[in-house]
Amino acid sequence: MIARTAGTESEAASAAPIIPAPPRFDIRTQDCIDFLRGLPAESVDLIVTDPAYSGMNRHLRLGHGRIVGHYGKPDNERWFHEFSDDPESYAVFLRECHRVLRRDRHVYIMFDSFSMLSLGALVRDFFDVKGVVVWDKVHLGMGHYFRRRHEQIVFASKGRRKLSRRDLPDVWSVPRLHRATYPTQKPVKLFEYMVQASAEPGFLVCDPFCGSGSSGVAALLGGCGFIGADIDSRAVRIAEDRLGRFTATGEDPLEPAH
Repeated sequence: MIARTAGTESEAASAAPIIPAPPRFDIRTQDCIDFLRGLPAESVDLIVTDPAYSGMNRHLRLGHGRIVGHYGKPDNERWFHEFSDDPESYAVFLRECHRVLRRDRHVYIMFDSFSMLSLGALVRDFFDVKGVVVWDKVHLGMGHYFRRRHEQIVFASKGRRKLSRRDLPDVWSVPRLHRATYPTQKPVKLFEYMVQASAEPGFLVCDPFCGSGSSGVAALLGGCGFIGADIDSRAVRIAEDRLGRFTATGEDPLEPAH
C-alpha cells in the first residue's frame, strides 16, 4: 500500500488533467449571404459547402416534385429554395467566403457539371485554386445522355497551407446515399476527407449550405467546431437534431455507420 501524505488528495485534484469541452455546433436559419455577412472577418478555419445551384435544373427543367419542385408553378412547390447562381450573386457569395476565412486556410466548394462550367472559373477571382477533386458516386444517377456518376469539388486556399494528409487521390469513390432523409443529402465520408486534409482539432468549420448537416458530423468527428446555415427551417431542424444526437451519443441517426 502506498502511504498518503497530507495534501496529497488536493494536490492530485489540482494536477488532474482538464477535460476539454466537446466540440460545439451552431446552425442558423438564414440565407447564405446574410449568414456570411453576420460573421466576423477571418473567423472560420475551413469552408466546406455544396451550394444549392439553380442553373442545371432551370436549364434542363427536370424538376417535378420532392427535390426541386415543378418549374413554372407560382411557388414552384419546392422542397427547398435554390441559390440564384448567376455570376453576380456568386461573386458576392465568394467575396464573403473570402472575408470570413482566416489566412492560410482552405475552402472546398462542390459543383455539378453545369455550375462548374458557368461559375467554376470565378473561384479564381477570390482564392488560389489548387485543383479539382472528382467525387465518384460509384452508382449511376440521372441523365438524358451519359448517366451522371460524379460531381466536382474545387479545392482552393486563402494564403498558404499544406494538406494534413498527403495520401489522398484527386478522385474520391464514396457511394451516394439512397433513400436519404434529406433529398440532396451527401455522405459524411465526403466531408470527412476535406476535414482530415485541411483541418486540425479545435478548428471552426463553416458550411453556408449545410442541408442535413453531413458536413457538421464530419467536423465533429474531426474534433472541430461547426457553424452552418440553411434557408429552409426544415433542413435546420433535421441538422440540429442530427448533430445534437451525434454529440450526445456518438451515433449518427441519418448514417448509422457513424
